[in-house]
Amino acid sequence: MDYHTRLHSSSGTLLTDPLIYQRLLGRLIYLTTTRPDIAFVVQHLSQFVSSPTIAHHQAAFRVLRYLKGTPGLGVFLSADSSLQLKAFSDSDWAGCVDSCRSIIGFSVYLGSSLISWRSKKQTTVSKSSFEAEYRALASTTCELQWITYLLEDLRIHFVRPALLYCNN
Repeated sequence: MDYHTRLHSSSGTLLTDPLIYQRLLGRLIYLTTTRPDIAFVVQHLSQFVSSPTIAHHQAAFRVLRYLKGTPGLGVFLSADSSLQLKAFSDSDWAGCVDSCRSIIGFSVYLGSSLISWRSKKQTTVSKSSFEAEYRALASTTCELQWITYLLEDLRIHFVRPALLYCNN
C-alpha cells in the first residue's frame, strides 16, 4: 500500500457489489500465512469489508500488483541457522484514522527463519505512544512465552529469546 495513502471508512464512493472486495480480501488473508510482508496492509483493508469503497478496492489491487512483482518473498525456513529465538515489536500510536486506536506488530524468528508474526489493531485507545508500545511489547511477550513452551514441550534445544525494541 502506498505509504502516504490514509484510508478511512468514507474514502470514495461505495462499491456496487461488495462481494468482489470481500472475496479478494479473503484470498489476501489466506496469503498472509506465507507472506508476512502483506500482513499489515491486509489487516488495514479488512476493517472496511462491511462497506468497501472504490479506494479500498484500488488499494487491494495494489497489493495484488505487489505480490505479482515479488513472487519469491515468502516464508523461508533455513536449515543452517542457529536456534536462537528473537522477537521484534513496534506500534503505531493512534494509527487508525477512524477509531484513533494503535496498531501493533511483531515478528518472531527462530534463527534466521520467521516463525510467527502479527499486525493487529489494539482493542483499546492508548493515551500515549508509551502505552501503545507497552501493549505491543506485552503482546509480543505472550507470543514468545507460548513459543518457548512449545519448543520445550517438543524438546527442541534453543537459545532463550532476546526481545528487541524497534522504534522508527
